[in-house]
Amino acid sequence: MPSRLFRHVRFAGLLLAAAAATSARADDMPVIKVEMRDGVILPAVIEVPANTRFKLEISNTGQSPVEFESTELKREKALAAGSTSAIVFRTLDAGTYQVFDDFHPEAKATLVAK
Repeated sequence: MPSRLFRHVRFAGLLLAAAAATSARADDMPVIKVEMRDGVILPAVIEVPANTRFKLEISNTGQSPVEFESTELKREKALAAGSTSAIVFRTLDAGTYQVFDDFHPEAKATLVAK
């Protein structure tokens, strides 16, 4: 009986260690901040790490809804005025990708992975 209890305790410890490792990896992920505001995307050139998992944190500081979109990246994220959300990219090949605000066609930016 004690050996069975030991195995359960050891298994629980392994689960906790795995959860802590996953949390640590998420905390180590680079976070790149983007601001969208009524037809403007800042910065106009968004630099991100290539071949690395990262989080793109998008804040809508304007008065109207926005939609961060990239046809090339096959990603989009709609945000209400005053909200913040994120898109996690597993990896991205080095290169240049166009992004835009689907609700404000004049708002364009370039995402550069290097």
